[in-house]
Amino acid sequence: MSPLSERDRRAVKALGVAVGIFAVVFSIVWFWPAPSAGGALVAATVPQAEKRLKSLRRLAGAVPAREEIDRRFSAELATREKGLINAETPAQAQAQLLQIIRRVAQLQSPPMPIGSSDFSPVRPFPGGYGEAAVTLNSDCGIEQLVNFLADLSSQKELLAVTSLQLGAAHPKKKTMAVRIVISGITPKRLAPERKQEVAF
Repeated sequence: MSPLSERDRRAVKALGVAVGIFAVVFSIVWFWPAPSAGGALVAATVPQAEKRLKSLRRLAGAVPAREEIDRRFSAELATREKGLINAETPAQAQAQLLQIIRRVAQLQSPPMPIGSSDFSPVRPFPGGYGEAAVTLNSDCGIEQLVNFLADLSSQKELLAVTSLQLGAAHPKKKTMAVRIVISGITPKRLAPERKQEVAF
């Protein structure tokens, strides 16, 4: 075997260097980690973050308007709740309701007579309140009744006629039998909680 010439030795060295470079490049390409999803996620969330920031700015701008609406609503609610029949117990609320009705009846000219009265239990009323109701009987003229109902609706308390029945008229007295149910709104605490039925 003849010794390698200087030229061949340089060629073998060049080949070795080339193989080494190829191996390094190949390992870099082959084992290089894939692009992380995090970079794509960050790129994708930048527009979303900008949208969110705009949305938050809109919400922040709406806060004063919402506070004003809340203030007005609270003031209106406080005004309405002045008309509640405030009492410690349901019986006291019913007594107050009857007292208001009798006062309005006495203001009529002539005073409207109030006969027997019958209370219904205080029950829950929509909106977080209670409802006290009393059934009354009277023997009065039609004008007395109309004026009584008008005056009743102008009271500061939240009152309503929930039932009205007119009986036979008395031609000589110019009156008629009246059966009327009048309700007043109370705080919710006076209305017993309804028991939920458990299904088996």
